[in-house]
Amino acid sequence: MSISSLFRPGGKLKIKDADAGKRLMDNGDEKSKEERDSAKTRDKLAVMALGQQISDYQELLYAQKKYKLLVILQGMDTSGKDGTVRGVFGQINPLGARTVAFKAPSNIEKEHDYLWRVHQEVPASGEIVIFNRSHYEDVLITRVHDWIDDKECQRRYAQIRDFERMLSETGTVILKFFLHISKQQQKLRLEERIADPHKNWKFDQQDLVEREYWAAYQNQYEEVISATDAPHAPWHIIPADSKTQRNLAIASIVTEKLESLGLEYPPARPELAKIKII
Repeated sequence: MSISSLFRPGGKLKIKDADAGKRLMDNGDEKSKEERDSAKTRDKLAVMALGQQISDYQELLYAQKKYKLLVILQGMDTSGKDGTVRGVFGQINPLGARTVAFKAPSNIEKEHDYLWRVHQEVPASGEIVIFNRSHYEDVLITRVHDWIDDKECQRRYAQIRDFERMLSETGTVILKFFLHISKQQQKLRLEERIADPHKNWKFDQQDLVEREYWAAYQNQYEEVISATDAPHAPWHIIPADSKTQRNLAIASIVTEKLESLGLEYPPARPELAKIKII
């Protein structure tokens, strides 16, 4: 069984039944503090090693320019989207990777269809692009707050499926991650942002407003994932209560996917052997 398949939604998806604290490799024997600390150190080293592999694959991706990689990160506030970018993709050459953080649409963006701003940011050939939030906000917060009705939401599901299929058919490899954090863990992280003066800048009062809609968001994520999961654009439900385990799972899946592409450098150019540099 591949790492990727461990985190794929299956059957009737119920996010509340998923374990937000699940470990990627848990033998059930690590009980003492020393053993837990040792395991955490081991997992952090594994993430670093995988991050280096991703960096190596990115060079091949950039050189070959056959594929493009789009990584989509979605999750509740404090689920670790920024931390994933740093922890998993931090070793990549910046020339071949970009992160796009989608905020509330600007006035100009509102004058176009909701996918207009998204399409401009998808990866070019040989590029890795990470979406910190994405077009899925247009079927999440909009539906939770009843800014669109169910008919419009279903229409957007169809449009998103068509959009992602088109990207896939033109060489974009798509990986979608739902960072599944528990409500209790979100509470702890929000409290930490308030208690630590160096993290006050991260705290947004709006996070508390959206927290009141926790159950509605969980239900909507279930619907969104079920409606838009596809072999060419798969969703992965990532336990995110542990930052290290979150990064380990995502790094493992990204590495597995890049390895499967058979990336290689372009063929050597024999004519270059005749060139003399003077």
